[in-house]
Formats: sequence, structure tokens, C-alpha cells
Amino acid sequence: MIMKYNHFKKAIWFMGALLFSWFTVYATHGGEEVAADTVDYIAYYGKVIDSEEGRVLPFATVEAVGSNIATVTNIDGEFIIKLGKKSDISDLKISYIGYQNKIVPLDELREKRPTTIFLEPTSIQLKEITIRPQNALELIMNALGSIRDNYSVEPMMMRGFYRETIQRGRRYVSISEAVIDIFKGAYSNDFQIDQVKLFKGRKSADVEKMDTVLFKLQGGPNTTILLDIVKNPYILLSREYMEIYDFYLSDVISINDKLHYVVSFDQKTYVDDPYYNGKFYIDMEKLAITEAEFELNMDNLEEAARLFIRRKPMGMSIIPEKAVYRAKYTIEDNRWYFSYARAEVRFKVDWKRKLFNTTYSTMSELAITDRTYQGIEKFAGKERFKSSDIMNEKVYIFFDQNFWEGYNLIEPDQSIETAIRRLNRKFLRRNS
Repeated sequence: MIMKYNHFKKAIWFMGALLFSWFTVYATHGGEEVAADTVDYIAYYGKVIDSEEGRVLPFATVEAVGSNIATVTNIDGEFIIKLGKKSDISDLKISYIGYQNKIVPLDELREKRPTTIFLEPTSIQLKEITIRPQNALELIMNALGSIRDNYSVEPMMMRGFYRETIQRGRRYVSISEAVIDIFKGAYSNDFQIDQVKLFKGRKSADVEKMDTVLFKLQGGPNTTILLDIVKNPYILLSREYMEIYDFYLSDVISINDKLHYVVSFDQKTYVDDPYYNGKFYIDMEKLAITEAEFELNMDNLEEAARLFIRRKPMGMSIIPEKAVYRAKYTIEDNRWYFSYARAEVRFKVDWKRKLFNTTYSTMSELAITDRTYQGIEKFAGKERFKSSDIMNEKVYIFFDQNFWEGYNLIEPDQSIETAIRRLNRKFLRRNS
């Protein structure tokens, strides 16, 4: 019988923590707005598409060459990146799993509306590749042993853009966004815990009078930054987990013009508790983990529900349907840096006295938009965003279309953008 690991329970609870409250909350104005960024900038828009099939490429990495400024494409393959008018940046680099990198001169990009950028799939001749470890587990162990060589051994400061949404069925009921500052601990020091501080944020909220249940997504960016699995190996890479998973080499693929092993893993059939299934992408030359995607095993629904729900009303049953996670890293000077994380969780809610059930979905994502080794400082306790905090209660409703000014962000997909306008109109009607 496999033992239950406390660190696993803690990790999965933080990543998917959903708090049910038996009351109705109404949004209010208030709070002090941080002064806007006064730096002059130009916003460049693009849409990244597969050159052969014409499909959009979500979560592609977009980097300003010669700087640490970056973002990712949204679900529609679109991005926006803002660069200072006086910067000497002239090119963007676009990268995506299984595609050749593309360098795009800024003067080829339009302002205001997206320029279509086509990426070419990479063709790999497997017979020309020497597969080093025959054992996938050995490959994972080698990657763990190479962390000091492949990731930062010094603390750093990062700036990121964070967004979280809650949907009831297909309708958005809550959208929160923030620019955050991050103290990023060294990968060589287990005691340097990552810290988050809100810099600037906003929300739209639709809490109707007849709604007696309100989802609250606990932990905000704190939980999303836990998806840096190299920094927090207890989530997926603890040596104890070797007893829980079957690992196998499933593919070889190109990422960022570098060949990668694809190591897939599945929960062993005799393990009863819910763990994960997924993939690691490991740089073939340096043995660095550069991406990971995984989802919670839903075979044991009752136990999976306990991991996510902290509190709920009587007479309600909650059935998890999916919990999917993704983490990405970017390379500079032969070191990899945490660059993006996303978590999606979906639940079905049943009431004993109601005929129909309701589906709720949550999504949280974090894109690192800049990083530096200058001005390293930990945040005072009162400034830190805590794991018990709820993002929607920490930011305020704003309607200014230019709210984000020169800050880099994840371009909202069309459904989110439409929802923001609808929710704000609804709030104004209710309070006029």
C-alpha cells in the first residue's frame, strides 16, 4: 500500500483550492490606485499560427531579443508586447513546442491590430539522434541532478502579469488581473521561498442577488507560482514519487530550436490516491526540464474532491471533472528561467433539491514579463500576498480602458474581453 504524502496533499490543495461560502457578496468601489507607469511605450500586436494547417498556437513564448521582456500568446494565439520608445530592441523571438523559432523585426508588426506570424513545424530525423538513457526514470534523475547547472543559483526579482477567472457554465462571473512583483529564490537554496507582492490590480465581478453560492479561488498568484516544479519538486519530482509513477520516453521534439526528450508519466494502476498523468520536456544536451504539462487523475472522484474543496454548504455535492496544469521556462546564457504557468480546474455542482446541476470552471495564469538580478529584496510580511488571501478581495473595480498603460500583460482572448465589458456594464446599471 502506497503511503499518502503530506507534501503532495499540500501542493495539490494550494494549486486547486476552491473555497465555497454560503452568502452573497456585492462588489464595491474603494482603495488607492497605484500611480500609472509614465514611460512612453509602443504596443505591438501579433497572432501566431501554424504555417501548414492554419491553426492558432496558444501559449507560444514571445521574447524581445536582447532584453528580459516577454509574454505569451493567449488561447486565440494572440499577443501584445509593450516596449519603451527609447529602447534599442528591434526584433521579437517566437518559440513553440515542435516548431522552428522565428525572429520577427518590429517594423513588420502593426500597432493596434495583430500581424499574423506563421511558424514552421520542425522535422526531426530520429535515426540521426542518439537516445542517451534507455531508462526514462534515469533521465528524470539526471535532470534533477543537473538543477544547479541549469537554473539560477542566485535570487532574483521578477515582474509578472497574473489573471484568474471563474465561469459558471459558459458565462464569466469573475475576472481579476494584476501586475505582481516576485522575489524568486535561488534554485540551489531550499530555504529561499518565493514571495509575491501585488503592484497594481483590477477586477470585474458579477455577483447577482439570486446567487447564494460564490466560488472563491484561494491563494491567487502564490498558488500559480508553485507550478515552478523545478523550484518546488515535491509537486511532481520528489524521489518518493518514483514509486507512484511509470515513466517512459514517448517522443523527441524541438523546442526553442533545441532537441528535447518527451518523458511521459502515468500513475501506477495499484495506487488508489489521485496523483497525476503528464509529460516533461527535457533539453537533450543540458538535461534541463524546460516545460511540463500534467493533469490530476480523476479515477477516484471522491478523494479528488476532498483535495480541492475546503468548505461547502450542506446539501451540495461537488464532482471534479478536470484539473490541468502547465509550466514553462525560457533560456538565456545557458540558464533556464521560470516564465509561465497555467492552472485550469472544472467542477460539477449538484444540489439535492434542484433538478439541474451547474458547472464551474476556474483558470489562473501567470506570465513573467521581466526579470533582474538588481535590487534584490524580500517583501515585508504585511506586503506579501499570502496563501490564504483571495485575489478578488485584494483588488478593486476599474473601468479605464488604459488601466494597464505600459505594463506587459497576457492579451485577453475574445471571450474574456467581451465578458469584462459585459460585467462592467452590469455593475454600472446596478449601481446607477
